[in-house]
Amino acid sequence: MNDDFLFAEDEKDTSTENLGSWKILIVDDEPEVHTVTKLVLNDFILNGKTIEFISANSGEEAKAMFRAHNDIAVVLLDVVMETDDAGLQVANYVRNELDNHFTRIILRTGQPGQAPEKDVIINYDINDYKSKTELTAQKLFTVIIAALRSYRDIMVIEENRAGLEKIIDASVDLFSSQSLEKFMQGIIQQLASILGCSKDAAYITTAVATTSRTLDVNNDKRDDDELYVFAGNGEYSAKEGVALKNAVSDKEYALCVQAMRDKQIVYADDHVVAYCNSKSHKGALLYLSGLPRRLCESDKHLIKRFSNSVQLAFDNVLKTVDLEGTQREIIERLGHALEHESSDANHIKRMAEMAGLMASKLSMPEQEIDTFKLAVSLHDVGTSHVPKAILHKTTELTEDDIFAIRQHAEFGYQILKDSSRPTIQLAATLARQHHERWDGEGYPEGLKGEEIDQKSRIATLIDVFDALLNERPYKPAWSVEKVVNTLKEESGRHFEPTLVTRLLNNLPAFLAIQAQYPNKNL
Repeated sequence: MNDDFLFAEDEKDTSTENLGSWKILIVDDEPEVHTVTKLVLNDFILNGKTIEFISANSGEEAKAMFRAHNDIAVVLLDVVMETDDAGLQVANYVRNELDNHFTRIILRTGQPGQAPEKDVIINYDINDYKSKTELTAQKLFTVIIAALRSYRDIMVIEENRAGLEKIIDASVDLFSSQSLEKFMQGIIQQLASILGCSKDAAYITTAVATTSRTLDVNNDKRDDDELYVFAGNGEYSAKEGVALKNAVSDKEYALCVQAMRDKQIVYADDHVVAYCNSKSHKGALLYLSGLPRRLCESDKHLIKRFSNSVQLAFDNVLKTVDLEGTQREIIERLGHALEHESSDANHIKRMAEMAGLMASKLSMPEQEIDTFKLAVSLHDVGTSHVPKAILHKTTELTEDDIFAIRQHAEFGYQILKDSSRPTIQLAATLARQHHERWDGEGYPEGLKGEEIDQKSRIATLIDVFDALLNERPYKPAWSVEKVVNTLKEESGRHFEPTLVTRLLNNLPAFLAIQAQYPNKNL
């Protein structure tokens, strides 16, 4: 082997701060090739990262290494090993079977005639082709640094693509809590990529209640000054919803508190905490760790502009969510009032939660479930036209009483039918149809089977289920056993059989809703 390969001088990155490593796979059936390659590149550093060597002695071993490591930056791949084209088979396997187009593949062969460079370059997706005899230490260094820079830039582009994909996905339904999380994840991933840092980044705010990671800006049970991880990438992705003091070290937490208190951006050795000013809340923080280099002035300017823009977007979405919450509460309270239901009765809450549970068991889309839960609050709005004395009557109803009560379905429909809002339109359908029966013996139209809207069929079942389980002015609460027997008897008559089966198969979950929202008084 050429002495120049061993001892040619090579230029090295003088950075001493280790911020991780680049994985390089050496694939060769000659042990000395592994030894010499590692010797030449032993103290190689690029962007603060050293090299982690992985070795394979055959094409099959190389394939196994690629299956075990999805972050190999560069592979130095011998062509002729157990077969004359073993290396080419590995290249084909990586690109076409594993669909890995990120790893830089450098073919190096001691027998160029076995795999002519022109044919290999045309037929295989490789990035460089070198004869072993031409690879001095200096040339090996040059090849590796070029390949690693290429890999680094490709991964930055991939991070940007993934971040943009999250933002695009979130834009379909930006104003739901889950999509907002995805949106924020995409934003912080974009910033991390722009700065060329690791994937460890988090958006931290006080404007959430976090055990379920849902927005709850008016929750009085939590500390308004408590900071939470709202969205995160890397090591913080598993800490979403966690109080910040439990998600970072004491030193890091102190920096976050300092940034929040002083309303400024705090730079540390390898991370940055950026305060995001808010006009409507107490502000938030962008936290990035694992910075591969010292930030220059242009980086700091970018972070400042970015943090201000992020908070503006977040504030606007919070206002929208708060408005939606207000609308939801108004509809729920209106449902209570129009049904003559006391503030201590929880029939409306139970109906909404049971409707959502049944809809989820039927695999309805999340947005459709939310609309259903809100609309079902108004299913009995027509009772506002029925005298309260009749609704609370404890003696036997007269024919006139029964007629008056049955009118409430049509009354409710007439109240709601002219709205252009999807939620109110559905509420109108529920109001009209929730007393129809599967066998066609219901009212007001005598609809039968699937002529009745599916959500109305659900409302019919859970409304009766709730009425039987709970005390009413005209009846005591029934036992669970008696209610179950009644549902079974009425399956196929009053109720759709499939829905009865779903309810009974998930009875503990429905009973849990009953226990969570009991009637305090009648």
